[in-house]
Amino acid sequence: MVVAMTGLEKFSHLEDKIYRAIEQFKALKEEKEQLEKDVALLKQDLGAAYAEKDRLEVQVERLLNERDQIKLKIEAMLDALSLIEQETVQPMRR
Repeated sequence: MVVAMTGLEKFSHLEDKIYRAIEQFKALKEEKEQLEKDVALLKQDLGAAYAEKDRLEVQVERLLNERDQIKLKIEAMLDALSLIEQETVQPMRR
């Protein structure tokens, strides 16, 4: 049995749909605003991460340069020790 809806019932049904649509719109708007805040925070975090990366790259470069300088100094000291050793051994052979 099909029950025909009166004009007032149809209007009430439409009203319910409109209120549900409004509530859904509000929820989506709040979700969008929260996502925009999240994006802003992530951009800020990304900027900080890039700054930290740049700082660390500079530090690594500095440490590599220091390592190379120390390596050269050690090689020079080893060469000097080798010369001293050769000078010490040669007089003993005479």
